Amino acid sequence: MSKNKVLQPDFKLSFFLPKYWLTWLGVSILYTISWLPFKLQLAMGRVLGRLLFKFASKRKHIALTNLKLCFPDKSEKELQILLKKNFENTGIALFETGMGWWWPDWRVKRKFTIKGLEHLEKAQQEGKGILLLAMHYLSVEMNARGVGYSHPMVVFYRPHNNQLMEFFQFRGRGRSNKYMLGKRDVKGLMKALKNGEACIYLPDQDYGRNRSVFVPFFKVKKTASTTGTLLFARQKNVETMMIIPIRNEDGSGYSLEVMPPLENFPSGDDIADVTRVNQELEKAILRKPEQYMWLHRRFKTRPNPEDISLYK
Repeated sequence: MSKNKVLQPDFKLSFFLPKYWLTWLGVSILYTISWLPFKLQLAMGRVLGRLLFKFASKRKHIALTNLKLCFPDKSEKELQILLKKNFENTGIALFETGMGWWWPDWRVKRKFTIKGLEHLEKAQQEGKGILLLAMHYLSVEMNARGVGYSHPMVVFYRPHNNQLMEFFQFRGRGRSNKYMLGKRDVKGLMKALKNGEACIYLPDQDYGRNRSVFVPFFKVKKTASTTGTLLFARQKNVETMMIIPIRNEDGSGYSLEVMPPLENFPSGDDIADVTRVNQELEKAILRKPEQYMWLHRRFKTRPNPEDISLYK
């Protein structure tokens, strides 16, 4: 195996120790539910999301804070409606994890419509690496399978701290894709791009002050935004594209769209380039804002370390 690939985690006898029993219980329930009819799982997810809305007060506060910061022109009623829909989609996302990890390819294929694959194919026919920018839509686990079955990718991801969950996560996310790279394996991703691979990278979260600049994201004028995108995009013979995922409102499945390559990107101006990435992310998120992962602290890193947290 190439050195830049994550070694597949092995099953360990220690996974039978008591500290993993709750994990086993949760995984077993999720696996069983994953075989239920798709629309039933969507309905169950919405119910779970409504329960989370009632009891997950900390996450509700974070999500509402994000929505208020990003959409200051919305009324309190509009924000509450969007917040409730977002929690319903969060509940669905839990069951989508089971679907994404264990559904056979034939069942995944029936639920996905993918547009724009010709952009990927053209770039790779020209011998180019592809940096495919994605965002944390709540349906991310299913999206990884959906794009992978039609065009296997290299996936840049965060390994799970729970070793048993990582065992399942690695196999689930990698089922339809080529291989996975841990988020610290920068050299591995650069090598994959050099080798002409299509690589998925998510630049939409707050990764801290290191390798970040403060540029606008929605209405927050100074948002910590990673320059890691540019580190990869400026590699020789690499094209950068966006992929936009949507869960269809009618319950029929999912729509993925690969956008044409970003022209004149990167331009050499880091501030302008990261600002442009954020603008592209905004346009994608606005297609279905209720399906975006608002529950993470996107604005936790403040321009000045002494600034008061926006989540107080």
